[in-house]
Amino acid sequence: MSGSHHEEVTVHVAASPERLFEHLDDPTRLGGHMTKPSGMMLGGSMSYEFDERGGREVGSVIRMTGAILGLRLGVEEIVTERIPPRRKVWETRGPQRMIVIDSYRMGFNIENDFGGARATVFIDYVPAQSGLVRLLSLPLARAYARWCVQRMADDVKEQFGTARATAP
Repeated sequence: MSGSHHEEVTVHVAASPERLFEHLDDPTRLGGHMTKPSGMMLGGSMSYEFDERGGREVGSVIRMTGAILGLRLGVEEIVTERIPPRRKVWETRGPQRMIVIDSYRMGFNIENDFGGARATVFIDYVPAQSGLVRLLSLPLARAYARWCVQRMADDVKEQFGTARATAP
C-alpha cells in the first residue's frame, strides 16, 4: 500500500496455535470492539454482514456499516490470505465510507511460543487524503489504528488469560 503506515501489537498466550487461530479466524470475535459504542468511535458502532463463507476463506467478503455522529460509514473487506494456523490477512476493496482512514490491510501472524502461541495483530493503513479531516488524519488515523490492534490483542488476552502483551 503506497503511503501506508503500520501498527502492531504482539500477545503471548497459553493456547495452541490451532486454538488461537480458530478464535482469531472469526471476524465477529476479532472485530467485536467495533460493534459496541466507544469513545474512539465517538459513541457510534458498526454491524457486520458476511458472505456465505463467513469471512473464513480467501475471497470471502466482509461488510461493516454504521454511523458516527450522524455520518453513515461503510467498509468492505476481502480475505486475501488464510494459512491455518499461522496467518490471515484481509483488506479493504473499492471505495470506502470511513472518516480518518482511506484504506487498510489487516491481519495476524501466529507462532509457537514456549508451550503456547504468540500472535501479532497488525494494520497497514493509508490516512484520509481528502475532506476537512485530511489535515488531522495522520494523528487521528494513527490513534485509531493503535486502538484497533490493541483492542484485538486485549480480546485475545481476555479469552486465553495471558498476562503479557508487548507493543513496539
